[in-house]
Amino acid sequence: MLLRRYFSLIFQSSTDTCLLCSYKPLIHERRTRAYSNIEDEKIIPSSKRVVICGAGVMAASVAYHLAVLGWGPETVVIEQNRIGGGTTWHSSGLVGIFKPSLAQVKLTKSSVELYKTLNAKGLPTGWKQCGSLNVARTKDRMTVFRRMKAQSVSWNIECELLTPTQCKEKCPLLYVDDLVGGIWIPEDGVGDPYKVCTSLLHEATKMGVTVIENCPITKVSQKNQRITGVETGRGNISCEYFVNCAGFWAREVGQLTEPYVKVPLHAVEHYYLHTKYVPDLDPLTPVVRDQDGHVYFRENKGRLLAGGFEPVANPAFESRNVPNNSRERNLAENWDHFHVLLEQLLHRIPCLASTVLDRLCNGPEAFSPDCKWIVGEAPEVRNYLIAAGMKTVGIAAAGGVGQATAEMIVHNDTSFDMYELEVSRFLGLHNNRKFLRDRVREVPGLHYAINYPFHEFTTGRNLRMSPVYPKLKEAGAVFGQVMGYERPTWFEEPDSEVLKNEDPGSQFKVASAKSFAKPHWFDRVGLEYESCREGIGLSDYSSFTKIDIWSKGNEVVKALQYICSNDVDVPVDSIIHTGMQNENGGYENDCSLARISENRYMMIAPTIQQTRCKVWLEKHLPRDVAMSDVTSMYTALCIMGPFTRILLSEMTETDLNPKNFPFFTHKMLDIGLANGVRTMNLTHTGELGYVLYIPNEFALHVYTSLIQAGKKYGIRHAGYYATRALRVEKFYAFWGQDLDTRTTPLECGRVWRVKFDKNINFIGRDALLKQRDEGIKRKYVQLILNDDFCSETDPWPWGGEPIYRNGKYVGTCTTTGYGYTFKRQVCLGFIQDIGPNGESREVTNEYVMNGEYEVDISGIRFPAKVNVHSPILPTKFPDQERDVYRATRDKDKSED
Repeated sequence: MLLRRYFSLIFQSSTDTCLLCSYKPLIHERRTRAYSNIEDEKIIPSSKRVVICGAGVMAASVAYHLAVLGWGPETVVIEQNRIGGGTTWHSSGLVGIFKPSLAQVKLTKSSVELYKTLNAKGLPTGWKQCGSLNVARTKDRMTVFRRMKAQSVSWNIECELLTPTQCKEKCPLLYVDDLVGGIWIPEDGVGDPYKVCTSLLHEATKMGVTVIENCPITKVSQKNQRITGVETGRGNISCEYFVNCAGFWAREVGQLTEPYVKVPLHAVEHYYLHTKYVPDLDPLTPVVRDQDGHVYFRENKGRLLAGGFEPVANPAFESRNVPNNSRERNLAENWDHFHVLLEQLLHRIPCLASTVLDRLCNGPEAFSPDCKWIVGEAPEVRNYLIAAGMKTVGIAAAGGVGQATAEMIVHNDTSFDMYELEVSRFLGLHNNRKFLRDRVREVPGLHYAINYPFHEFTTGRNLRMSPVYPKLKEAGAVFGQVMGYERPTWFEEPDSEVLKNEDPGSQFKVASAKSFAKPHWFDRVGLEYESCREGIGLSDYSSFTKIDIWSKGNEVVKALQYICSNDVDVPVDSIIHTGMQNENGGYENDCSLARISENRYMMIAPTIQQTRCKVWLEKHLPRDVAMSDVTSMYTALCIMGPFTRILLSEMTETDLNPKNFPFFTHKMLDIGLANGVRTMNLTHTGELGYVLYIPNEFALHVYTSLIQAGKKYGIRHAGYYATRALRVEKFYAFWGQDLDTRTTPLECGRVWRVKFDKNINFIGRDALLKQRDEGIKRKYVQLILNDDFCSETDPWPWGGEPIYRNGKYVGTCTTTGYGYTFKRQVCLGFIQDIGPNGESREVTNEYVMNGEYEVDISGIRFPAKVNVHSPILPTKFPDQERDVYRATRDKDKSED
């Protein structure tokens, strides 16, 4: 009844709504003209160092920060229409500091500081620090808030957990009877993206930036994979750098380059509901997010502005590009679709039922396939930078991302760690239009969904599969996806109820564990773990990145010695584990190099590095060294456990005795009836075993032969969760979680893999030597929770938990997991020695070992024991070769 009444109000105002939506862009065009030094009739410059495509808030921020760094006269902003004519003029303006990662938090904080700076200069931004109130309807949502409260210490964000009554006090408009609590974030606020955009461009033009309106870019030129210029409808501009800030046009702008620059974005319909004036509405009404209801609202000049992120979104412009004309770009109101959000808004804000509607805006907003921002240098063309895909919160991202982008151009480095947001995290498949159209139905809903551990997408699946995928599915595999690759996470019994209950129309079982407590797959993974430790486990490693690198002479050796921090000039058939460091000593790649011949190597790297590590190699390999991505040419099967040598010996004529085939070496074996199987004596988990790199045509035969021959040894399939548990317990660092572009080998117990004495000044050597001399300021540790923690009843650690030493915050967990041998939770992370004035001091082993530690899990601190070396785990079958190798170990700073 309430909804029907509200719809009657909607229909009464439908005529006004259409007119307001139609004339909104014209209002903004008039406001743009207030800045007389921004003209559409300016003469196109023939040359600039930087061309920025777009004139929304993101482009304005990049231009402003370039000007601050002294590049104003060398920068031009090119806009096909008017300033702020994309999504900037109809955005909600929400600025929430809490983000999924610390990197995004720092970028958002930088944005807020920028807007405060502009306000102090008297420039309009619309910035208002009204705070935000997030409310919880469920216990799991409240667990999320407790985790946020715990993280707030390490992220330096002020926040407070509230009861439903306290939520009502913060915002009297709310209905709170069905709430279980909330979280108050006083530093959050709102701004006007259009005002921020014009103020930034106003300042930028004062510092020499040129802004050209009504000038479409028709081509972006490159030579030798480096930007050379752009062609526009009014002339050509030569340039050194190009920045794609084209918003939902960014993908189409990427196609103006040959080869295409892939910017995987797709627009969806996104709604903003505006009311008429609301009497007595407090101007400082906080932003309210009811994420369980998928909705938010805020005060906007005495009115309410509301919207949300529905669970299933409507893709916009599915069969054509986003129109340039603003009238064509305005999408029709779809009340049938919006009613999902409207019902929730009426439920949470009862007074909304008696409030008069002004208009409902339906505008396109661009989302990436993984619901993250897209930044960084394009893999295809050097000096082509991207800053797009801000998923409706461009104002929150603009200040920080603009600063980072400008720093990358001017300094070739940035003060922000943005590797997780870089466009190089994608493959070409992610830019497929049909893939994007299907995926973006699912992505916007994740913005407000509970971020459970190990989230898996349900769209865009069954893209990349190894030849043994059907066999793994028959064996009960439950699949996860990484870089488009279907990878078993764990295995159910083929006739189990879990698989029987799956939708009959589904082609496979997707991994899911919607809980912060003990997961339902715990016992199944435990069996797989046990097989890898005490029997034989078989795991599919096919998704690992595999790259061949070679040269005619020894050029490849010299090149890799320069790129890698370890000594790669090892005997043929050896395997070396090494980092590829940047100039700051941080990890750009963490990989294994198998020396195939005097002038050829095979690199094995993490799956998520497939694009990123190729880009790094392309930047640093000389022209006389070639490389080829052979990831899709091989099926990689890993067999782990104490009986693997016996099993493999039965299937090949090669002597596998450790003296003939030692640890960290490889051989070409005949296995069964197949030949040419490159077999590596390592497992990446610390267990005994081998990884078999099998030419795809032999994969099914080798797999079947292994399963048949392994039956008498109790061979069992093992998924990613089991191998992950093995690595966490053995204190192995993970790329993308523990290792990143700001983490050095000295900090994570890998100084023994850095060869300072090799006769070459490898990348990052000077930074690492300096760090070795001065001492490290943070250290990688393993924490094992004691018996105070109950795995059956307590919430589990899933990463991001604060670490306390002697009651004082000292660091954060990066990777966590259950130790099936320890029978305890294991947390890996970095700790610091923070002085009384907040300064970081040298972290020594004495400092680490002399403290008493706790890990804060959802607001509860649990005592833990600390390790600085990989532990030797008890086993029924001790093996000297396995036990002597420790991936994480410490050396005194005086040693090389």
